[in-house]
Amino acid sequence: MCGIVGFTGSTQAAPILLDGLSKLEYRGYDSAGIAVRDGEKDTEVVKAKGKLKVLKEMTNNGDAVKGDCGIGHTRWATHGEPSALNAHPHSSDDENVIAVHNGIIENYQELKEKLVKSGYSFNSQTDTEVAVKLIDYYFKKYGLGPVDSIARAMIRIRGSYALCVMFKDYPGEIYTARKDSPMIIGIANGETYVASDVPAILKYTRNVYYIGNMEIAKLEKGAVTFFNIDREEITKPLTEIKWDAEAAEKGGFEHFMLKEIHEQPKVVRDTINSVIKDGKIDFSDVGLTDEEMQKVSQIYIVACGSAYHVGMAVQYVIEDFTSIPVRVELASEFRYRKMTLVKDSLVIVISQSGETADSLAALREAKAKGIMTLGIVNVVGSSIAREADNVFYTLAGPEISVATTKAYSTQLIAGYLLALQFAVARGEMTEEKCEELLKELYTIPDKIEKILEDKERIQWYANKLAGAKDAFFIGRGIDYAIGLEGSLKMKEISYIHSEAYAAGELKHGPISLIEEGVPVIGVLTQQDLYEKTVSNMVEVKSRGASLMGLTTYGNYSMEDLADFTVYIPQTDCHFAGSLSVIPLQLLGYYVSVAKGYDVDKPRNLAKSVTVE
Repeated sequence: MCGIVGFTGSTQAAPILLDGLSKLEYRGYDSAGIAVRDGEKDTEVVKAKGKLKVLKEMTNNGDAVKGDCGIGHTRWATHGEPSALNAHPHSSDDENVIAVHNGIIENYQELKEKLVKSGYSFNSQTDTEVAVKLIDYYFKKYGLGPVDSIARAMIRIRGSYALCVMFKDYPGEIYTARKDSPMIIGIANGETYVASDVPAILKYTRNVYYIGNMEIAKLEKGAVTFFNIDREEITKPLTEIKWDAEAAEKGGFEHFMLKEIHEQPKVVRDTINSVIKDGKIDFSDVGLTDEEMQKVSQIYIVACGSAYHVGMAVQYVIEDFTSIPVRVELASEFRYRKMTLVKDSLVIVISQSGETADSLAALREAKAKGIMTLGIVNVVGSSIAREADNVFYTLAGPEISVATTKAYSTQLIAGYLLALQFAVARGEMTEEKCEELLKELYTIPDKIEKILEDKERIQWYANKLAGAKDAFFIGRGIDYAIGLEGSLKMKEISYIHSEAYAAGELKHGPISLIEEGVPVIGVLTQQDLYEKTVSNMVEVKSRGASLMGLTTYGNYSMEDLADFTVYIPQTDCHFAGSLSVIPLQLLGYYVSVAKGYDVDKPRNLAKSVTVE
């Protein structure tokens, strides 16, 4: 997620802005910029693509930009590629309004068309420039000042946003507003600070205001005034921040991984909403048409690591919903196999970063053979996003922890939505059935939140596993695919040797590894396979295994079999993986914590594997 910092006071603003932005670098970004006002003089705007150090060098660490009022931003590209032009701040045509923005404006295209008709021109590819010029439009049309113009714009904008705005006619003042995206305001020694997260201003003050949803704030030197969307002045309590700086960066969580686990309800909801228009799936931004879907005779899903496990789960869903055969391939193997790809097939490449070397090579191999490609990626403007014929952007935001959690979950959601649209486009599912399943999909975020409420029980059980040398995950169908991901989480951050097996394969070798006390985690969410997997769990228990059962509410017989049981809310069986993976993420996390390891930076691993 992007970062925002603002300051107005009696000292030079630029060094403070750059310092605050450096505290937000963990959030991920591709460009940065500042806008600083020196009294009645024009505002100076400096922007640069790349790391913050580029901006620091351009401004001599801020000393070259004079003024005591300013705003700054680190951008994570959503609309428009990473570039100095697309970097914030953005301004109206005459620089009457200058602003920075976090979030996504969903109806920016509609608003842009209205503004073009009113004589505005656009220089960037961003949705932010639309918001800036909409505020400028209302400011000039009604002449009622900053608060009124921002409020009118907020009513028209759909989506999530945090805005910091400067007006030419109001030197020394900053106006901020928010809907769903966070914003915090601090005051100390006659100076006022604003930021999208606590670390940016914690060095300067611990006394802060939290601006509420659909509220506006006017920042002056050492003072702040709050307004509701009806332009009525309101009061807010001052709060003292008690976190230390490192904890503040993690939003109060001990580790980024736990923070990101807790962000999953939001990012899952955002990813669903990104392709749902008026209650129906709309892939116009993805680029894959119904006509193209109708022609597909074979799907290859190509990925590495956790993304490969997503492909394993999605394979079951697509083949259940449609008549299309699906093959899931490890990217590192796919690129070297001399196989003939089926005519009229589709290669789906899944990668959080969009830069995974093997996955990118597999994409290029498919394109060289004339096969249509689709990228499922989380980074706008990444190599896979640029080179694939079509791209489905997951809205997980930047993921700091090496062990993926929220990116994995959004990739699963993307896979479900693809499966549904393929089925409808090909006439293999009715619109009514699709709408029914979409309604169920919308319940997933709330159900994830319910699971997270029970994390203390999982922590208790994880403490018992901390001394384990080996662990095994078993399941059938989608449950097997989720077990693969659970096993990876266990091994990559707790360093316990862990393997996942299709439960029906136990008798073909793996059961020989079962000894007294060895943990076996059974995943049982597919009701038609429940009894079969229970039988496999009985087999390993009779050989001394310690059992954990992960199943849906209602399967209470699991209590009689397993030493520890975790329940997830009931949902359509095709979507159950989005729920069952959450306890497994928590299990891996808490085992690693119990063993005292660096959860966010496991040894020998990198967040993005960009070399072979």
